[in-house]
Amino acid sequence: MTTHRHRVFKNLYKDSVSLLAVSAKVTEVAGVDAASIVMGTPTNLDNLAAAGLGTDFGAGPNDLIVAVRGAEEACETALELADSLLADNPAQGGSRDTEPHRPTSISTAVAADPAANLALISVPGDYAAAEALKALNLGLHVMIFSDNVPVAHELEVKQRARALGLMVMGPDCGTAIINGVPLGFANVVRRGPIGVVGASGTGMQEITSRIHQLGSGISQALGTGGHDLSAEIGGISVLTGLRALAEDDATEVIVLVSKPPSGEVAAAVLAQARSIAKPVVVIFLGADPASISGDGVHGAHTLAGAADIAVDLVNGRPVEPSPITVKAGDARVLAETARTFAPGQRYVRGVFAGGTFCFEAQLICRSRGIAAYSNTPAKGNLPLQDVRSSREHTIVDMGDDEFTQGRPHPMIDPTERNERLRQDAADPETAVLLLDVVLGYGAADDPVSGLVETLTKAKADAEGEGRSLAVVASVCGTDRDQQGRDGVVAALRGVGVLVAESNAEAAAWAADLVLASDR
Repeated sequence: MTTHRHRVFKNLYKDSVSLLAVSAKVTEVAGVDAASIVMGTPTNLDNLAAAGLGTDFGAGPNDLIVAVRGAEEACETALELADSLLADNPAQGGSRDTEPHRPTSISTAVAADPAANLALISVPGDYAAAEALKALNLGLHVMIFSDNVPVAHELEVKQRARALGLMVMGPDCGTAIINGVPLGFANVVRRGPIGVVGASGTGMQEITSRIHQLGSGISQALGTGGHDLSAEIGGISVLTGLRALAEDDATEVIVLVSKPPSGEVAAAVLAQARSIAKPVVVIFLGADPASISGDGVHGAHTLAGAADIAVDLVNGRPVEPSPITVKAGDARVLAETARTFAPGQRYVRGVFAGGTFCFEAQLICRSRGIAAYSNTPAKGNLPLQDVRSSREHTIVDMGDDEFTQGRPHPMIDPTERNERLRQDAADPETAVLLLDVVLGYGAADDPVSGLVETLTKAKADAEGEGRSLAVVASVCGTDRDQQGRDGVVAALRGVGVLVAESNAEAAAWAADLVLASDR
């Protein structure tokens, strides 16, 4: 019998990064259907109710809520596990008196370490702006990991930072690499001469990882949050980031990545990029590179293409943006695979953890004549009315809010993503499963074992029904990530997955497979 249980910890705060990790482990308990560990803010209470995790918590914004749904015994086990993981136990049998001093505010932290120059804010969104302003007034740059920050608060914080000559990364900034240190969801890459400014977390991960794979490295990677290039915010953090990298002696080439910004903001950002003495590579996903290029600015078609151009510029090679192409050898493999499809297999089903990867895949497929339904449709695509059920060509972002309310993000816990893959694989009209695997800090320690099991069974079931299921994937990460990109790629290829070198290439392969099967 399914039920829901909860536990409230009064006046206990844990940052959201820690809570995501604990929530992922609690969700893994057998018999648990859903779990969420959040502060008791009004927004979080609404999200818990919407996720079917309960309503009567008796908790306030300073209280931590653990809520689970599933079999009764499993719920109790999950709550006990959460107790253990959240316990503020001293290390190795020491006492609180022997623990290192833990500052209780930003001001006491700065007093303890006056050399500090960056504060990372990870509190409920309603309170993030107040903490960010405190940090700015103490002379600190700020990274705001928190989401659900009102636009008016974001504007206030960024205007204050601009007046003080400081940088604000975020709100909802999930990725940055500062002085070689990955923050949030980021990959381990070598230091080098290329700086990145990005309003897209997974877009930055793709670019920085590919630059590493091509043998170059990253000076700084500055996230700005996805709202920064909106008309309301005006690109304040992007403009600040461009100036900072222009003045940075360690940066030789700059890359700017974003989904399509507002027209006026795009014009202002490109004007500043053209004023910089260093080459600037710009990828506004979906924009024509020819409309961007000129006066030291190089437009790119794809995320991977932006990394390629940046590395070519560093190495003094001539550059020219080109759309994604499929190599002759790969085209032969795709044609052979397409011939194995049964009559009626005609659709691409994309299931993504990375929002920008989902967006780019839609653009690539559409450029090849495939319009897809999506919960986050790119221009020209149609909204998916029931986000939990695919129809025709469908490309979904499993990291969007409607899938993550009450659950960890699929990069942390891929359980829900794997279930969607099983669902789409069972549809006899599905020809191709298209997916991303994201490695690095913040991502699942083992992103592949459950996925391999899911795909192996899906392909076997399809064969048993007289169908052939193609699976196409890209792996965003490096050989230095704890998950090890080479091992993940090998494991996927070991069960017949076609692993592309980039997200854009994977999307092109998926589209071409379907198109080839129609011929």
